[in-house]
Amino acid sequence: MTSQQSPSIVIIGGGIIGCTAAYYLSQRSGYQITLLEASKHGVAQGASGKAGGLVAKWAYPKELVNISFREHVALAEKLDGASRWGWRYVNCGSWEGRGEESDERNEGLGADGHQLKKKSLEKTLGLMDGGATKEGHRARKETGLPDDLTWVSEDLTTAYSPIAPAGDTAQVYPYEFTSSMLELARSNGVEFISGRATSIEFDGHTAESLGRKVTGVEYRDPFIGSTKTIQCSHVVLAAGAWSPTLLPSLPIAPTRAHSITLRPSEHDVISPYVLFTDIKLPPSTGGRSTDASPEIYARPNNQVYACGPGDDSPLPETVDDVEIDEAACNSVRRHVSSISKQLRAATVDKRQACFLPYVSAGGGPVIGEAKDIAGGLIVAVGHTCWGICNAPGTAKAIAELVEYGEVRCANLKKLHPSRFL
Repeated sequence: MTSQQSPSIVIIGGGIIGCTAAYYLSQRSGYQITLLEASKHGVAQGASGKAGGLVAKWAYPKELVNISFREHVALAEKLDGASRWGWRYVNCGSWEGRGEESDERNEGLGADGHQLKKKSLEKTLGLMDGGATKEGHRARKETGLPDDLTWVSEDLTTAYSPIAPAGDTAQVYPYEFTSSMLELARSNGVEFISGRATSIEFDGHTAESLGRKVTGVEYRDPFIGSTKTIQCSHVVLAAGAWSPTLLPSLPIAPTRAHSITLRPSEHDVISPYVLFTDIKLPPSTGGRSTDASPEIYARPNNQVYACGPGDDSPLPETVDDVEIDEAACNSVRRHVSSISKQLRAATVDKRQACFLPYVSAGGGPVIGEAKDIAGGLIVAVGHTCWGICNAPGTAKAIAELVEYGEVRCANLKKLHPSRFL
């Protein structure tokens, strides 16, 4: 802060970016911080509670990952992340093979029965920056399964190759991490309010205008419907896929992703691996073979998470209105079951869906102060499938922006709002 006045900050969005930013900001003394979340059910109701929780050095963008991974390690060591949010290092590999017979009917249909366009979540794009390449993968096709990866069928496996060296990939439980960040922030004085932000105010006005300053946030109480305003000097917009409802010029597009969590038998050993799969499925009734590429995450406490591709379902009004396509969840279940007898016998704990925020113009995420729109307006959106991984680095950058007026922990010029707005 260049001014002697202590900042008052409203964070819009109770996902992992908003809650982690609240914690990092709460480490600074004298700040008045309010976290505003639209869901009636608390924080982490969207992707921040329903993602896989992968934390990787080979993720992207590299300039943000380099600080985020170190921060994840530091947080886990300082705050007992192993017991609080399931922090642990994991093996990560690419698996190719064939799946045993499964029922492919009704896959990919929306609630009204129309066919939804499937979208790749593109998580392994980061491998282009130093992980295992396609060429390297082909060269290792004869490596075979690691000795301790016993929960996928060896006789169905065509190829397995590690994606990254040991120590370069870790995981967390996203909901537990996000809620822990909020709990720690509140213990440092952060105020939490349930309410859907309806506008950001600039010098008493709601319209975007060059040279204005942030003055407050208007929000609607989700329980009684009344409208209120919080006065502030800074706004951190971290509402994920819903951010353009408050700042329409943001080039953020939503992609819906479905996932399930499985509970294997207590007698089945699920070793700590994350698998990116390429499954050749048996021919359907019409005689056509199909491929599937679910991601499978072995978690602590005998839980397995699995997700499929995204789709183009329209964004609902709030995170509480997200609809789950049962056919999409059943598809994920069939695909992972087709390569593992342990997962075939497992019980489905949850079927869920969430929206990931993508920068429609390419690149991103968008992180920084949007001075061309208003002084004090900080944007932190568009983290795609790497929001869990990159939350601490984003939060550290936000805290530095408020305190110093600039990001000092990393060079994030490529992610600055001026490049996207």
